[in-house]
Amino acid sequence: MERSRDWWTQAQADLAHAKAALSIRHFDWACFASHQAAEKALKAVLEQRGEKAAGHSVRYLLSAVGGEERAPETVAAAKILDKHYIPTRYPNGLVQGAPTEFYTEEEADGAIRRAEEILRFCDRLLAR
Repeated sequence: MERSRDWWTQAQADLAHAKAALSIRHFDWACFASHQAAEKALKAVLEQRGEKAAGHSVRYLLSAVGGEERAPETVAAAKILDKHYIPTRYPNGLVQGAPTEFYTEEEADGAIRRAEEILRFCDRLLAR
């Protein structure tokens, strides 16, 4: 069963969650949810194509979609979002301290903008 619509719906929900987290100053979660939105949007494209979507790296999923040749700004966004996958959630992802103590509003806002870039890219590729 082809489930690209489900992946796309969840990508949009994760982006909305990132924005809500930003509004309540949970910057670490805004960054992580932005990563998740981008990851799931790319998996929607791969699912629709009937291709296997493995892993959690936004950059590598983008490569699998073929986006590296067509959208260098999207590649840059993917590389930054990948840095938010582990340290946003786990204290041992940082040398010391809890993630919530380290992430800033600027980082969260930037992560959301980058996720939006990837969702726009994926939206152009999805045939609905």
